[in-house]
Amino acid sequence: MDKQKKEAIKSLALHQKDTGSSEVQIGILTDKITYLSEHFKKFKKDKHSSVGLVKAVNRRKRLLEYLKKNNPESYKNVISKLNLRK
Repeated sequence: MDKQKKEAIKSLALHQKDTGSSEVQIGILTDKITYLSEHFKKFKKDKHSSVGLVKAVNRRKRLLEYLKKNNPESYKNVISKLNLRK
């Protein structure tokens, strides 16, 4: 995880030890998705990790839908800080 992404995830946290809020979980999943996407550029036949990528993408999608429904202001903040297209 590069320094810029760590700072983005930290800025999403509600308090100093926050690891469970939807915002932080979305940030962590985004980092995992980015890492796995880079991994597949080198190892195209890694089918086991591709299952993990699909699960991470779906989990992030569900968390984003939850956040959009329950806290639209926070949703907009997360989308802008993590540079997600939505």
